[in-house]
Amino acid sequence: MLDDLRDTLRAFGGRLDPDERRRMASGMRDALVHAKLALQDLRTGLSGTESRLAAEQAELDTVRRRMGYAADIGDNETVAIAERFAAQHADRVAMLESKRMSQQQELSLAERDYDTMTAELRRIMSGVAPGGATPEQQAQREVDALFSDDPDASLDLSDTPPPSRRSRAEREADAEARLADLKRKFGR
Repeated sequence: MLDDLRDTLRAFGGRLDPDERRRMASGMRDALVHAKLALQDLRTGLSGTESRLAAEQAELDTVRRRMGYAADIGDNETVAIAERFAAQHADRVAMLESKRMSQQQELSLAERDYDTMTAELRRIMSGVAPGGATPEQQAQREVDALFSDDPDASLDLSDTPPPSRRSRAEREADAEARLADLKRKFGR
Protein backbone atom coordinates (compact mmCIF):
# COMPACT_ATOMS: atom_id res chain seq x y z
CA MET A 1 0.00 0.00 0.00
CA LEU A 2 2.74 2.44 0.93
CA ASP A 3 5.45 1.08 -1.37
CA ASP A 4 5.51 4.17 -3.61
CA LEU A 5 6.10 6.43 -0.64
CA ARG A 6 8.78 4.11 0.76
CA ASP A 7 10.57 4.12 -2.62
CA THR A 8 10.39 7.90 -2.75
CA LEU A 9 11.93 8.13 0.72
CA ARG A 10 14.78 5.84 -0.28
CA ALA A 11 15.46 7.86 -3.42
CA PHE A 12 15.40 11.12 -1.51
CA GLY A 13 19.02 12.17 -0.96
CA GLY A 14 20.28 14.26 1.90
CA ARG A 15 22.17 16.67 -0.39
CA LEU A 16 19.30 18.17 -2.37
CA ASP A 17 18.95 21.86 -2.80
CA PRO A 18 16.08 23.47 -0.87
CA ASP A 19 13.80 23.89 -3.91
CA GLU A 20 14.15 20.23 -4.84
CA ARG A 21 13.64 19.21 -1.21
CA ARG A 22 10.40 21.24 -1.03
CA ARG A 23 9.10 19.80 -4.31
CA MET A 24 9.80 16.22 -3.27
CA ALA A 25 8.47 16.76 0.25
CA SER A 26 5.25 18.13 -1.21
CA GLY A 27 4.83 14.98 -3.30
CA MET A 28 5.54 12.85 -0.24
CA ARG A 29 2.94 14.74 1.79
CA ASP A 30 0.38 14.03 -0.95
CA ALA A 31 1.31 10.35 -0.85
CA LEU A 32 0.89 10.35 2.94
CA VAL A 33 -2.60 11.85 2.54
CA HIS A 34 -3.53 9.00 0.20
CA ALA A 35 -2.01 6.50 2.63
CA LYS A 36 -4.05 7.97 5.46
CA LEU A 37 -7.21 7.56 3.38
CA ALA A 38 -6.23 3.96 2.69
CA LEU A 39 -5.80 3.41 6.44
CA GLN A 40 -9.30 4.78 6.99
CA ASP A 41 -10.63 2.33 4.37
CA LEU A 42 -8.92 -0.53 6.22
CA ARG A 43 -10.48 0.61 9.51
CA THR A 44 -13.90 0.86 7.89
CA GLY A 45 -13.55 -2.64 6.42
CA LEU A 46 -12.49 -4.02 9.81
CA SER A 47 -15.45 -2.32 11.49
CA GLY A 48 -17.83 -3.82 8.91
CA THR A 49 -16.38 -7.28 9.46
CA GLU A 50 -16.74 -6.93 13.23
CA SER A 51 -20.39 -5.90 12.80
CA ARG A 52 -21.10 -8.86 10.53
CA LEU A 53 -19.31 -11.18 12.97
CA ALA A 54 -21.41 -9.94 15.90
CA ALA A 55 -24.61 -10.43 13.91
CA GLU A 56 -23.57 -13.92 12.81
CA GLN A 57 -22.67 -14.89 16.39
CA ALA A 58 -26.10 -13.67 17.54
CA GLU A 59 -27.76 -15.78 14.82
CA LEU A 60 -25.72 -18.82 15.86
CA ASP A 61 -26.78 -18.33 19.50
CA THR A 62 -30.43 -18.00 18.42
CA VAL A 63 -30.31 -21.19 16.33
CA ARG A 64 -28.63 -23.12 19.15
CA ARG A 65 -31.22 -21.87 21.65
CA ARG A 66 -34.07 -22.92 19.31
CA MET A 67 -32.40 -26.28 18.74
CA GLY A 68 -32.36 -26.77 22.54
CA TYR A 69 -36.06 -25.93 22.77
CA ALA A 70 -36.88 -28.38 19.97
CA ALA A 71 -34.83 -31.10 21.65
CA ASP A 72 -36.65 -30.47 24.94
CA ILE A 73 -40.05 -31.12 23.33
CA GLY A 74 -38.78 -34.05 21.26
CA ASP A 75 -39.16 -32.41 17.81
CA ASN A 76 -36.42 -34.31 15.95
CA GLU A 77 -37.23 -32.76 12.56
CA THR A 78 -36.75 -29.22 13.92
CA VAL A 79 -33.56 -30.31 15.72
CA ALA A 80 -32.12 -31.64 12.41
CA ILE A 81 -32.96 -28.40 10.60
CA ALA A 82 -31.50 -26.35 13.47
CA GLU A 83 -28.30 -28.42 13.40
CA ARG A 84 -27.90 -27.70 9.68
CA PHE A 85 -28.38 -23.94 10.24
CA ALA A 86 -26.10 -24.00 13.29
CA ALA A 87 -23.33 -25.56 11.16
CA GLN A 88 -23.78 -22.87 8.49
CA HIS A 89 -23.64 -20.05 11.03
CA ALA A 90 -20.64 -21.65 12.80
CA ASP A 91 -18.78 -21.80 9.46
CA ARG A 92 -19.57 -18.13 8.79
CA VAL A 93 -18.45 -17.16 12.31
CA ALA A 94 -15.15 -19.01 11.81
CA MET A 95 -14.62 -17.36 8.41
CA LEU A 96 -15.41 -13.89 9.76
CA GLU A 97 -13.10 -14.39 12.75
CA SER A 98 -10.30 -15.35 10.37
CA LYS A 99 -11.09 -12.35 8.17
CA ARG A 100 -11.11 -10.03 11.18
CA MET A 101 -7.73 -11.34 12.31
CA SER A 102 -6.25 -10.81 8.83
CA GLN A 103 -7.68 -7.30 8.61
CA GLN A 104 -6.32 -6.44 12.06
CA GLN A 105 -2.86 -7.63 11.05
CA GLU A 106 -3.02 -5.72 7.77
CA LEU A 107 -4.15 -2.56 9.58
CA SER A 108 -1.42 -2.92 12.18
CA LEU A 109 1.25 -3.33 9.51
CA ALA A 110 -0.07 -0.39 7.49
CA GLU A 111 -0.19 1.84 10.60
CA ARG A 112 3.42 0.99 11.46
CA ASP A 113 4.49 1.73 7.87
CA TYR A 114 2.58 5.00 7.92
CA ASP A 115 4.11 6.03 11.25
CA THR A 116 7.61 5.15 10.05
CA MET A 117 7.18 7.10 6.83
CA THR A 118 5.69 10.08 8.65
CA ALA A 119 8.74 10.14 10.91
CA GLU A 120 11.02 9.90 7.85
CA LEU A 121 9.23 12.81 6.22
CA ARG A 122 9.62 14.87 9.40
CA ARG A 123 13.36 14.11 9.48
CA ILE A 124 13.70 15.03 5.82
CA MET A 125 11.76 18.26 6.33
CA SER A 126 14.15 19.13 9.15
CA GLY A 127 17.14 18.55 6.88
CA VAL A 128 18.12 15.05 7.96
CA ALA A 129 18.86 12.49 5.25
CA PRO A 130 16.53 9.46 4.99
CA GLY A 131 19.03 7.16 6.70
CA GLY A 132 18.64 9.20 9.87
CA ALA A 133 22.03 10.91 9.65
CA THR A 134 22.50 14.63 9.28
CA PRO A 135 24.72 15.72 6.39
CA GLU A 136 27.47 16.38 8.94
CA GLN A 137 27.15 12.87 10.38
CA GLN A 138 27.21 11.40 6.88
CA ALA A 139 30.36 13.37 6.03
CA GLN A 140 31.98 12.15 9.25
CA ARG A 141 31.17 8.54 8.30
CA GLU A 142 32.77 9.06 4.90
CA VAL A 143 35.91 10.49 6.51
CA ASP A 144 35.98 7.63 9.02
CA ALA A 145 35.78 5.10 6.20
CA LEU A 146 38.80 6.71 4.54
CA PHE A 147 40.90 6.30 7.67
CA SER A 148 39.80 2.78 8.46
CA ASP A 149 41.63 -0.42 7.48
CA ASP A 150 38.27 -2.15 7.33
CA PRO A 151 35.99 -0.51 4.72
CA ASP A 152 32.92 -1.45 6.80
CA ALA A 153 34.28 -0.04 10.05
CA SER A 154 34.17 3.49 11.28
CA LEU A 155 36.44 5.25 13.78
CA ASP A 156 35.31 5.30 17.37
CA LEU A 157 35.49 8.95 18.32
CA SER A 158 33.52 8.56 21.52
CA ASP A 159 36.53 9.34 23.74
CA THR A 160 37.67 12.26 21.58
CA PRO A 161 36.21 15.63 22.54
CA PRO A 162 34.47 17.58 19.80
CA PRO A 163 36.84 19.69 17.67
CA SER A 164 35.56 22.92 19.19
CA ARG A 165 36.63 21.78 22.67
CA ARG A 166 40.12 20.60 21.71
CA SER A 167 43.05 22.94 21.62
CA ARG A 168 44.64 23.98 18.36
CA ALA A 169 47.70 21.86 19.15
CA GLU A 170 45.52 18.79 19.71
CA ARG A 171 43.68 19.34 16.44
CA GLU A 172 46.96 19.81 14.54
CA ALA A 173 48.46 16.70 16.12
CA ASP A 174 45.36 14.74 15.19
CA ALA A 175 45.51 16.03 11.60
CA GLU A 176 49.23 15.15 11.37
CA ALA A 177 48.55 11.64 12.67
CA ARG A 178 45.77 11.14 10.15
CA LEU A 179 47.95 12.48 7.33
CA ALA A 180 50.77 10.12 8.31
CA ASP A 181 48.30 7.24 8.43
CA LEU A 182 47.01 8.10 4.94
CA LYS A 183 50.57 8.34 3.58
CA ARG A 184 51.37 4.94 5.08
CA LYS A 185 48.23 3.39 3.55
CA PHE A 186 48.93 4.78 0.11
CA GLY A 187 52.66 3.94 0.25
CA ARG A 188 54.12 7.42 0.18
